[in-house]
Amino acid sequence: MLLPKFEFHEPETVEEACRILGELGEKAKTLAGGTDLLVNMKKKLLAPEHVVSLDRIASLAEIDVSNGTLKIGACAKAADIAESKAVIKEFPALQTGASKLGSPLIRNLATIGGNLVSARPAADFPPPLMAYGASVVLRSGTGQRTVALSDFIEGPGQTVLLPEEILEAVLLEKPEAYSGSAYYKLGIREALEISLVNIAVSITTDGPGGAIKAGSVVMGSVGPTPLLSPSAEKVLVGEKPSEALFLAAGEAAAMDSKPIDDFRASAGYKRAMVKELTKRALLQAYERVCSE
Repeated sequence: MLLPKFEFHEPETVEEACRILGELGEKAKTLAGGTDLLVNMKKKLLAPEHVVSLDRIASLAEIDVSNGTLKIGACAKAADIAESKAVIKEFPALQTGASKLGSPLIRNLATIGGNLVSARPAADFPPPLMAYGASVVLRSGTGQRTVALSDFIEGPGQTVLLPEEILEAVLLEKPEAYSGSAYYKLGIREALEISLVNIAVSITTDGPGGAIKAGSVVMGSVGPTPLLSPSAEKVLVGEKPSEALFLAAGEAAAMDSKPIDDFRASAGYKRAMVKELTKRALLQAYERVCSE
């Protein structure tokens, strides 16, 4: 399929990109990896008059650690995130999510910013990032604002990003001592698969063998947006880690999920998988706590 006609822009700085978007507004779409935008344009689902490529802005592809904060530029590729030493060491759930996204070819093109802005309910990056309490930096010609990722995605394909803004970076604080995390994705195939269910968890304990003082369970593909499970958190916090506790947290998460029947699986099956994958992810996260 042929792309519709459009005017192409290649700014070399964030400031230039913001100026162009400020002038063009809703007539423009930003292009990073293109794995979503170009497909939708070929399908005639989108037909922007202007496409603003962010590929030449080097700062947007950087992955940097400073003062306990990991900053991932919006144009950082999934493959680079999966191979980042800082991500592997401190954010294993994010590393797994990046390594499970699409195929090797897709991971070499797809960007973290594009994955978030597309706001697909089954996307791989949002659950682990939300489990870590990530925030996003949104930039325009008039300034910037920082928004919690849990508030950024409003619905399928819908975010709080304004037409004149770009998503500049993702910010994650280094987890506390005795923290562990994990990400599980269920699909029919190993690669190029849209998740039936994806689960990310993060827990922090008081110390070796101590009680859980913080816990987070985030579910993807079982609601219009990635869903935090307050019920699972309530089950976990203040209790000693155990398989029975993690099973109870999985049951609580399943109750908070909002799956629908579709051609890929029934709502009942998805809810059952939320329960099972939450338990497995919590067990793996706790193994990582114990290995510190």
